Amino acid sequence: MSYAVFVDGSANLPGSMLEGIQVLPCDYTVDGKPHTYLGDVDHFDGHSFYESLRNGHIVRTSLLNTQLFISSFAPVLEKGLDIIYISMSSGISGTFNAARAAAIELMDQFKGSFVHIVDSLGCGFGNGILAVDAVKLEKQGKDARTAAKILDDEVPHVCQYFTVDDLNFLKNTGRVSGMTAAIGTALNIKPILYGDATGHIISCEKTRGRRKSIDALAKKYAEKHMETDDPIICISHGDCLEDAQTLASKVQEITPGIDITIAQHEPFSGAHVGPGMLGLFFRGKER
Repeated sequence: MSYAVFVDGSANLPGSMLEGIQVLPCDYTVDGKPHTYLGDVDHFDGHSFYESLRNGHIVRTSLLNTQLFISSFAPVLEKGLDIIYISMSSGISGTFNAARAAAIELMDQFKGSFVHIVDSLGCGFGNGILAVDAVKLEKQGKDARTAAKILDDEVPHVCQYFTVDDLNFLKNTGRVSGMTAAIGTALNIKPILYGDATGHIISCEKTRGRRKSIDALAKKYAEKHMETDDPIICISHGDCLEDAQTLASKVQEITPGIDITIAQHEPFSGAHVGPGMLGLFFRGKER
């Protein structure tokens, strides 16, 4: 091994995809009570978490700080390994900047070492897919600097489209105005959102009704996906498994026989999109 691959809990990866990946914990509170998500979505009780949001409980998240990165990365560098960390988008969190500050400090301390922070410009499986790629590159014998360049070039091709069931969660995080949320709720508007080229979450389409929003996500896949020898397609959901399975069926109609990973959407960003969130992640021609 020439380098270690790190992510944090926002990567949304199940245990079957975590081989060779070290996960940093994410902290959040529910009505002020602290919780730590360790990063294996298989062990996340998504139903209970999203049910608490439905019932009006308040969830607050906090970014990963520089000291956490230093304390996690330093023992790896002491062993002579380089590091690649796949960060959630710099457009939605200060975590990327905290990690980059740690990288600068550590590379000064450990002369000749290489610590690279990949700005995924996304979240959830949007950074998880890149972490899986990083492990594959290491197994192929790529050094950290070569892998870092490949991963940075791959970022614009990781497509991540999602819809939400309750616009009030986006309102609470400042993604939409109170008036927009009220009107959208009254009209049963279900926006299609994505991480743009700067890593900010924006709306690219508005649909009316849940069924049409699921159809719109599948259409995005049909328009954007790339035919590759090693496809990764993932769906995450905020406690709405049946909708996730419906979306998977529609994707498989477009690409018969394709494997699709379905998982609950992790709590760290899930608190900001709410129950009923449904996301589709895949490699595409462009975002």
